Amino acid sequence: MEVRFVVNRVFNSCSYVVTQGSSSWLVDCGDVQEILSLVTGSLSGVLLTHSHFDHIYGLNRLLGLFPQLPVFTNQAGREGLLSDKLNLSRYHEEPFVLDKPGNIQVVEDGQQVALFDGINARAVFTPGHSPSCVTWVIGNAVFSGDSFIPGVKTVTNFPHADKQLAAQSEVCIRRMATGREIYAGHAPQLIENEKNNCII
Repeated sequence: MEVRFVVNRVFNSCSYVVTQGSSSWLVDCGDVQEILSLVTGSLSGVLLTHSHFDHIYGLNRLLGLFPQLPVFTNQAGREGLLSDKLNLSRYHEEPFVLDKPGNIQVVEDGQQVALFDGINARAVFTPGHSPSCVTWVIGNAVFSGDSFIPGVKTVTNFPHADKQLAAQSEVCIRRMATGREIYAGHAPQLIENEKNNCII
């Protein structure tokens, strides 16, 4: 399994392309053209770490190209995809509401999503930064979104955030990440310049 990433133009969020053989999956969706340049073979679906604008804004363009593509998130994530207020895009230049709500696949905590032959993605709910936060564990990779960015304090000053839950989620992620590689929602080395106006 190979993991490639794009640092997106909006707040330096990261989108990941996870590939094995002739199939690829995305984790979060920002700059579509750059993301698709990394896709090998067929694109099978999107796993969302949470539904804040900087992690989802490319989805309408992507689904315009791949109309049947499933998007996996939890119930709070579904609500965020359908509300520019909840996903915070209302307060930016590009208000976002998902054009194709029928593509949303709601997962439960601990649910497995089949990606490749013998490889599943396990959804672990890690709320705190947002109720929509899902950490995806795929083999030796942990996609923690904004629930845990190594060396960066989790942001909990948004509506519906919870500082106590964020701390509990970080403990959970650190435990899951033992012996695994963490792929966070932002590139830590780029955050310093963006921290004053960033959605992370």
